[in-house]
Amino acid sequence: MTDSLIFWLLAPVAVMFAGVSKAGFGSGAAFASAVVLAVILPPAQALGLMLPLLMLIDLATLRPYWRKWSWPDARVLILGGLPGVAGGVVLFRVANDDVLRLLIGAVSLGFVIWQVWPRTVARQKMPVWAGLLAGAVAGFTSFVSHAGGPPAAVYLLSRGIGKTAYQATTVLVFWAINIAKFVPYAFLGVFTFETLRAGAILAPFALLGAWVGVKLHHAVSERVFFALTYALLTITGVKLVFDALF
Repeated sequence: MTDSLIFWLLAPVAVMFAGVSKAGFGSGAAFASAVVLAVILPPAQALGLMLPLLMLIDLATLRPYWRKWSWPDARVLILGGLPGVAGGVVLFRVANDDVLRLLIGAVSLGFVIWQVWPRTVARQKMPVWAGLLAGAVAGFTSFVSHAGGPPAAVYLLSRGIGKTAYQATTVLVFWAINIAKFVPYAFLGVFTFETLRAGAILAPFALLGAWVGVKLHHAVSERVFFALTYALLTITGVKLVFDALF
């Protein structure tokens, strides 16, 4: 991995993209970084590389959004997310690389479809039990592909909270879920000396992305940002599904 020119051309951009998305745009597209890396790395290696970097971004973004979150909604998603992480552990133990590629690719394409589909759910305030279910799905998809943003967004969009409260809530929720993922990842052997070494080199790009994301949160429309994201996720998602099946 660390000897690959393609890796060092793509990884800094992917990691910075994760920082921008998590710090500025509700974490919804942050997992695109893991998707891109999974095209050039074994999926488990891509996930192991990204988790410490995502946790670093979480730490960097807690302060600017401190106590601006909706605690009742965050609590519901966290309580649902922990069992979801446990379900991800079970699947991860039995899945091979092609299964993980298929899951990551399918989640990528599902996210794009969800974004372009008419979102009538956002006009209805979802009950707490739906938030627990969304949290469980978020915990599961976060564990297997770092893609917890979309199911959490479905619930939060329905709650009628403001843009900054929405962003701050996702920061708090995935800070907790990523901590819950760390120990199982370690026991599953996802972290290696090589992923930790590469992660240390890429850490400044993660912090830079987080700083840029906080600034952009107040300055840039999400429409242009996510239009590029959807195109990227569609291309890489199709690529991963094709590699898994053929």
